[in-house]
Order: sequence, then structure tokens, then C-alpha cells
Amino acid sequence: MAETPEDPEGPTLPRDPEEAPAPLEEGPEPAPDGLAAGEALADEASPRPRRRLRGCLRVAAVALGLAGAWLLVKLVTWPDVAALAKQNPETTAFMKRYEGRSGRPPSWRWVPYGSISPHLKRAVLVGEDINFFSHRGFERTELEKAVHDAWEKKRFPRGASTITQQLAKNLWLSPSRNPLRKVEEAILTVQLEHDLGKRRILEIYLNVVELGPGIYGAEAASRHYFGKPASALSEQEAASLAASLPNPDDWHPGSRSRAYANRVNLILRRMAKAGFLWKEI
Repeated sequence: MAETPEDPEGPTLPRDPEEAPAPLEEGPEPAPDGLAAGEALADEASPRPRRRLRGCLRVAAVALGLAGAWLLVKLVTWPDVAALAKQNPETTAFMKRYEGRSGRPPSWRWVPYGSISPHLKRAVLVGEDINFFSHRGFERTELEKAVHDAWEKKRFPRGASTITQQLAKNLWLSPSRNPLRKVEEAILTVQLEHDLGKRRILEIYLNVVELGPGIYGAEAASRHYFGKPASALSEQEAASLAASLPNPDDWHPGSRSRAYANRVNLILRRMAKAGFLWKEI
């Protein structure tokens, strides 16, 4: 038998395990630009807060734009308050509102201050704003009561408006309790007190307030309910008209409301005690 030639390099021996190359292990890829892994992850998560910030900025820009547009409209349409010192209003926001809702014009007739009974002036003052001649458009005591009631009852403040505030609302605004509307009312109240005298404010007020459904001003109300001019009203008749101011749709001469009758009697009692008003009106 032929012998198998020996391998010149000798038999192949197994390698030492320590000499075997270690298998490759997969590890984290190096962060781009040499950043640490944590920095890279933070960079990947950053677009979300950036998007939120951009969204907030867009909302703020829209809000500022709307506010600017609102202010521009108000500046263009803002009434000429000072003109009322010499000019009588041709209509009011409340009269327009009534005509728009009812489809018929209001009953209204202007008369000068001297043609309105002093009894009606006193009745309105004791019923709505007894300190009218001593304040500057806002009654601090009434405001404090309104805030207290709002806190206790957890609702919007009750009415605490002076005659000047009521006039501003009747002439140019609406019955809404919108905070922006209240801001406008406050600004107009300050202007009325600055540009007009107290008797002029009272004269306009007595000529434009609603004293019955669709009946505006002392003259129209006096002729409608008593068949006489406003200059001839008695104390009882004046109190009957003044008592209608908080709720002219339901409280007016001829109404059978017990609350209205109580209001009339309250005004008469106040008139008897408020003798100091004679020298003011």
C-alpha cells in the first residue's frame, strides 16, 4: 500500500480560543457632528415645542389683529359726545333697537329742561340716582354693593348705574352685560361728565329714557298716560312715571303689578324726605 505523503507543514492544529477574533457587536452609531447621544435625542424631540410656540404666536397675532381692527372701528364710529352740549340727539340706540324689533317707530317728543315738571325730576333722582349732583358719573357706594352682591350670589353684578351711565347706554350702546360694552359705557360716562353740565345730562336723560312700552321721554309718556304736557305732572303722576324706569315693559301707569305699586309708594316717601333736591334742579 502506498503511503500517504506527509504534509510538509505538519498536521493542522486547532487555534487557541484566545487567539480567535472576537465577533463584531452592534453598538450605537456615533451622534452626528460629534454630539452626545442625549443631545441628539433632545434635538430630535425639539420640533414639537417649537410647533407649539409657533401656534401660540399665530394665535396671539390673530388676537392682536382683531383687537386692532376693533379699536379702529370704534375710533371711526365713536360718538361726538361734546356736540350734545348744544345739539339734541336725533335718536338713540335703544329707540333703534325697539323699532327694529317691533317694526314701528317709538313714541317720542323732545321738550326743553324747563318744560319738564320739577316733580318728575325729583322723582327720577330719588328713584335712580339721589347723589347725581354730587358725584362725577360713578356712585362708589352703589358699586361696592353691586360687587358684594355679585360675590355673595356668585352671579353678575346687579344694576348699579348712575343716571349718566344709563344715559351713555341708552344713547349709544345696548342692554348687554358684555365686559367690553361696560368699558365703552365707562369711557362715555367720563366724557359726558366732562363735556356736559349736570342739568344738561338730566335734560337729555328725561327726554330719551323709556317710560312705557315704546314710549320714550317725559313728554310722550305724560301725554300718553295722563293727557297733559310733562310740565303739568303732579307728584303722584311723576312718581308713577319714575317707578317704571327699572322695567318699562311691565311697570307703567295702569299696571296692576304689586311690585310696581310698591315702587311708586317708595319713590313718594323718598321725595318727601329729599327736600334738598329743590335747590339742585
